Order: sequence, then structure tokens, then C-alpha cells
Amino acid sequence: MCLATPAEVVEVEGMQATVDVHGTRREVNVAFLDDVQVGDYVLLHAGFAIRKWTAEDVAAYEEIMKDL
Repeated sequence: MCLATPAEVVEVEGMQATVDVHGTRREVNVAFLDDVQVGDYVLLHAGFAIRKWTAEDVAAYEEIMKDL
């Protein structure tokens, strides 16, 4: 089973971005999304940002995950 996870964009350079996932930073590909900016939240899967999320989406996800 694969799980996508939300992350905050902290740097963007072309089609690559640095994202933060609970204090861990990694490089991801953002080619599938338009106009990714620092401060955006994205959903990550297999090294790719596949969708933008709002802060409310992330909060709801974290609320669900804390009980698991």
C-alpha cells in the first residue's frame, strides 16, 4: 500500500522544490502542478507533488492521522 503525505514548500527552483514534512526536508518534482510557490502545501507521492492542498486540508489530515 502506498500513502501520499502533505508537505509545505520551502523553496522552488524550476521543476524541483524543497519541501518540509514534520521537520524533514526533501527534494521533490513539482512538474505536475502549476504555479507552486513557497508556503504552498502539496500532496506528495513517490517523489512527486501531485496536488495542492490548503492549510485546512492539512489540518484535517493530521487530525485523522493522530488517532492511528
